[in-house]
Amino acid sequence: MSTADPVALGLPHREPFVFVDSVVARTAGESAECVKIFPASTPFFAGHFPGAPIVPGVILAEALAQTAGIAAGQPGRAFRLSAIKAMKFPAAALPDEEIRLHAKRIATVGGLWQFEVRAVIAGRTVAEGALVLAEA
Repeated sequence: MSTADPVALGLPHREPFVFVDSVVARTAGESAECVKIFPASTPFFAGHFPGAPIVPGVILAEALAQTAGIAAGQPGRAFRLSAIKAMKFPAAALPDEEIRLHAKRIATVGGLWQFEVRAVIAGRTVAEGALVLAEA
């Protein structure tokens, strides 16, 4: 697995709001595959849900948007989440699981980039949908 630094690849976020640990594969302007593991000690697990914690869907959606931003971006060129066109969460993501984040560009119109996104844990899809990034 590559340990490419997401920030060095154009991700404008900084801790504690970076939801990509490493970049596994990237075709600039087209696609990216990244990895994220949310340790059980992550603060949001204390309240979501106590005794049976899961990664919040909104956090998975943001991790996917960051993966799309890595696919689209370059240092000095940032993108922001503009729209979530569709998102489903067919299974739960649990603490300490390795989440594979996939983003593939499916359309570009002006400064808007649409991506098909998917988050997978050990072969099971935990989130999938389409989102739009706007060039900042």
